[in-house]
Amino acid sequence: MTLAIETTGLRKSFGDTLAVDGIDLQIPRGTVFGLLGPNGAGKTTMIRMLATLLRPDSGTATVLGHDVVQDATAVRGKVSLTGQYASIDEELTGHENLVLVGRLLGFSWRSAGKRADKLLASFGLTEAARRQVRTYSGGMKRRLDVAASLVVTPEVIFLDEPTTGLDPRSRNQVWAIIRAIAAEGTTVLLTTQYLDEADRLADRLAVIDDGRVIAEGTSRELKAAVGASTLHVRLHDPEQQAEAKTILTDLLGVEILDGDDRDTLSASVADNENAAAVLSALAGAGVRVAEFSLGQASLDEVFLALTGHPAEEQTEEVAA
Repeated sequence: MTLAIETTGLRKSFGDTLAVDGIDLQIPRGTVFGLLGPNGAGKTTMIRMLATLLRPDSGTATVLGHDVVQDATAVRGKVSLTGQYASIDEELTGHENLVLVGRLLGFSWRSAGKRADKLLASFGLTEAARRQVRTYSGGMKRRLDVAASLVVTPEVIFLDEPTTGLDPRSRNQVWAIIRAIAAEGTTVLLTTQYLDEADRLADRLAVIDDGRVIAEGTSRELKAAVGASTLHVRLHDPEQQAEAKTILTDLLGVEILDGDDRDTLSASVADNENAAAVLSALAGAGVRVAEFSLGQASLDEVFLALTGHPAEEQTEEVAA
């Protein structure tokens, strides 16, 4: 196995705050690897160290065989980074932004223009190419930002929460771009707090909480490791959600997760007998059930089982 990224005992503190606490990772070339965790887990700090923007306090990290401290210049020549916030100039047009990046990377004016045209077409931005970026939607800005990272095709690309704040359509567009990047052989290290994003994109995942890796594997492996099924309940009357939640909590003794809608709930159950008891208890209390299903745990339940709190529970990310 040829590794694109390897870290051993990587640590970083900011004052009294330990942001990254001894992380060990081995990421093969040509894969999409996800760092999954809430804000404040240490994901961005990891990315900044691997991209040579922060110096580790201890431990080692190599990217494509180059040490991020001892050979930082070589690392920078082989990677690209797209951060949480767009780094493009909103007063320039989309085309001008990409030409500027190309010129900074040593392209001639003609070559930079051709590369900009090709990327704008690939990212569905040709019609907006001559407009100032300040007129773009959030999804368009994010696509242009990723395009700027690919003016020179990197061997490794770091994507730090690339879809934060985007609407569902724009998220799907960015996901398609990430899949295309990976299909061309670029190693992608993706940080996200969106469980569905990690589930759909990453070949392997590392779940990070409080600066430590608490689990690693494929999405299927992590779900299987929880060792329980997930019960999903949809109610006839959303006004009965609180009552139903109390019944499930008392009966199952586990934290109950609210669904995307006010009439849905989910919970981890040890066996099918517990699921049958839930139905009986709800019926006995006069809580009408519209839908009822039992299936494999989602990454939401996996994260809750591993960390003791939901993935959306957030604290402020430590900034450099």
